Amino acid sequence: MTMSIPLSRRRLAVAALAVGLLSACASPPGPPRAAELPPLVFVHGNGDSAALWITTLWRFESNGWPRDRLHAIDLPLPAARDDDTVPQAGRSSTADHARHLAAEVDAVLKRTGAQKVVLVGNSRGGYAIRNYVQNLGGAAKVSHAVLGGTPNHGVYADAGSRLNNEFNGAGPFLTSLNAPKGPNGDEVTPGLRWMTLRSDNNDKFAQPDGVWIGRRGQPTNVGFDGPALKGALDVVLPGRDHREVSFHPEAFARTYQFITGRTPATTAVLPETRVVLDGRLSGIGAGGPNNEPVPGARLTVYAVDPATGLRRGEPLHTKTVGADGRWGPFAADGKAFHEFVVEVPGHAISHVYRSPFPRSSSVVHFRGERLSAADKDAVAVVNFVRPRAYFGVPRDRIALDGLSPPPGVPQGVAGVAVSTVRPKEIGRAVVGEFESGVIRERLVGRTWPTAENRRTVLELHD
Repeated sequence: MTMSIPLSRRRLAVAALAVGLLSACASPPGPPRAAELPPLVFVHGNGDSAALWITTLWRFESNGWPRDRLHAIDLPLPAARDDDTVPQAGRSSTADHARHLAAEVDAVLKRTGAQKVVLVGNSRGGYAIRNYVQNLGGAAKVSHAVLGGTPNHGVYADAGSRLNNEFNGAGPFLTSLNAPKGPNGDEVTPGLRWMTLRSDNNDKFAQPDGVWIGRRGQPTNVGFDGPALKGALDVVLPGRDHREVSFHPEAFARTYQFITGRTPATTAVLPETRVVLDGRLSGIGAGGPNNEPVPGARLTVYAVDPATGLRRGEPLHTKTVGADGRWGPFAADGKAFHEFVVEVPGHAISHVYRSPFPRSSSVVHFRGERLSAADKDAVAVVNFVRPRAYFGVPRDRIALDGLSPPPGVPQGVAGVAVSTVRPKEIGRAVVGEFESGVIRERLVGRTWPTAENRRTVLELHD
């Protein structure tokens, strides 16, 4: 038996269905599918390496970004020339930097089949992004660009001093990049979306006084807003320092939102069941730190007791690297603390103590270092290192070998990433503790004799 529905009720039902469909269309869509997510290319800063992006990569992965669509590049010679127009051993020019980025982008597009990438740069990395987009055809291959702490108007601006240095806001490189473009006279190249991430007043390279560039008491002619660009979304992260505006969880959240239009599900790093680590071994060259592999360098990995730093048994992994410089793969326990013994010819032997790695990474790079004159005269030397940020006092709570604040960390603007102590005993535990907001990390290592050309490094993940 078929029941007849009155016309008025049928009209109400149709109207209700229409409202429901319109409401569904107006609701925020679900998270984008993995296949729809663009490849992201991360560009490190002056003297740095892809390793600085480890925690950022982990956070994108923890929000469903496919690992094969996350690519952090290594500029072989990451330090800038003193004069951009004059060749300098072991240093790169702005043109070198942009060409390297262009080649990396083309490789990522070819590998993924995508039409465009998103570029994310820290500090000097932002220069390469802007140069590539403006002068090497990058505008047709990039949808979004994020510049964290990039000194877009210079670290200083002085027409009478080191004019050809790329960090001089009055020099030809930056004045060309910042020249007005489009109908609104924007400083950014049109055709893609731009965002700048910057501090309010805690960026060591955006200060009106030249104290952080060796010119204490002299004006830099650059303000706190030096990283901002006309035509870009200008995002201020209060209290964050020059590196945190790229690598802090807050920077990740703003970057994710800028790219996707929504907040991330989490800013935490979600652990993986199976962790595999790999990376390169490099050293210090004629022009300073570099990312060129060192064949013959050796890495040995031990599990250590987190309370004492003492080794737990025999080595878990050891490898002498070949031409590619890669020391892995190493299947790690994602809950274990490790000591990485880094032996690069011509450098000190570094005993690097690290917290557990919750996720896999192929950019766990290690760079050999040399002992300074002061180090060589010491019994032992311990470096407490925060690669992805600077130590700030009183913003952070920092302690090294019982000293708080530790040596060499001044009050005020956060601008020092390494603190050093020189214990007088060999083979004892040394503790580094760090706390800043929700970030807490405690590392325990052992002292090693400088007489054997050895050093201890407590390296923070954060």
